[in-house]
Amino acid sequence: IIFLIFFLNAIPSYSNEKIVYLNIEKIMQESIAGKSIITQLKKKRETSISQFKKKEKDIYEKEKKLISQKNILSKEEFENKIKELRKDISDYQKNRGKILNDIAKKRVKASTNLIKKLTPILEEYSKQKSISLIVQKKHIVMGKKEDDITKDILDLVNQRIKSIKID
Repeated sequence: IIFLIFFLNAIPSYSNEKIVYLNIEKIMQESIAGKSIITQLKKKRETSISQFKKKEKDIYEKEKKLISQKNILSKEEFENKIKELRKDISDYQKNRGKILNDIAKKRVKASTNLIKKLTPILEEYSKQKSISLIVQKKHIVMGKKEDDITKDILDLVNQRIKSIKID
């Protein structure tokens, strides 16, 4: 029995399973579709920021005007104008938060959409290359460079997915 246990442990086991890894973040950043997403989101964000700056300037001007009229206006009028200014500031902050949140949601939605379009490409590639498991690179401690399929997948994604539209 001891001989049998020793003999079985001495036989090396070889697996026919092929495991590779993929850098999804690189696909998201460097693919044509990923760059399209980044460009569209950047444009939306810049447009929003310019609108925010304009609104901030308007609020600041209202505040300056109100301060200059403090001695001219009656106490009641002045307090009403202050309430109005505070309401404008509150509305601005809510609107800004909503717009930035919407942009973040669009980024997540576009990334999810790209991953959904990436899945059939990965399935086809894994069938062609007899791959049993594809793991994200961020979950790998160490791996051989030849097991990294990121470049191959990036090329396939660039051939098949040209852009992702953002609402």
